[in-house]
Amino acid sequence: MRNLISALAALTLVGPLLASCASTPPPPPPPPPETGGQGVLRDWRGIVSATDRDRYARRDAAWRLALEQARRQGGSGDLESVGDLIDPRAVRGDVAPPPGEYRCRTVKLGSQGGESGLGYVVYGWFACRIEQTPRGLKFSKLTGSQRPSGLLFPEADRQMVMLGSMALSAEPPANSYGQRPDRDLIAVLERIGPQRWRLVLPWPQYESNLDLIELVPA
Repeated sequence: MRNLISALAALTLVGPLLASCASTPPPPPPPPPETGGQGVLRDWRGIVSATDRDRYARRDAAWRLALEQARRQGGSGDLESVGDLIDPRAVRGDVAPPPGEYRCRTVKLGSQGGESGLGYVVYGWFACRIEQTPRGLKFSKLTGSQRPSGLLFPEADRQMVMLGSMALSAEPPANSYGQRPDRDLIAVLERIGPQRWRLVLPWPQYESNLDLIELVPA
């Protein structure tokens, strides 16, 4: 009889414990594994500085002033040969460029020195790269005395926004955006033709009022 009473008492204690376990929801499943797809940083507005936000907001004014100066003042290089590169309306959809090696050239429009400076400068071709990183697409200019690089943020079908930094002369590749405010830059990536893109840098830190970097696959 004593053994029976002990067994009943044990069941009395185990019963609530089993009910408690039954009412506790199972732990959530682990997150799905990485798929290897394109990762992106989507909220560039939460990262951009107030200075670069202002540059971005006034990019239409940069186009107008730079083109006026380019038409009115002398320059260096063959500006007519660049075609749609200097047409602000020459923008197409499906903007994201495929990763790979690119040829790139810079065209500087306008002069921060006013009427005393060159209205435009057309540079030769250099080496650039678009690469896929865990944080999204990254642009890098690999050769030349001014070498911008930065992450490309999806913005719209016809536009990506780049936040980056500039390396000069023999310096190592530029650090991440925000490390040196005097080297920070903001740019808009646009596709302007089959296998042809441009980066538009409004109000750059040096020399011009608008920089355009043309990209074509190497």
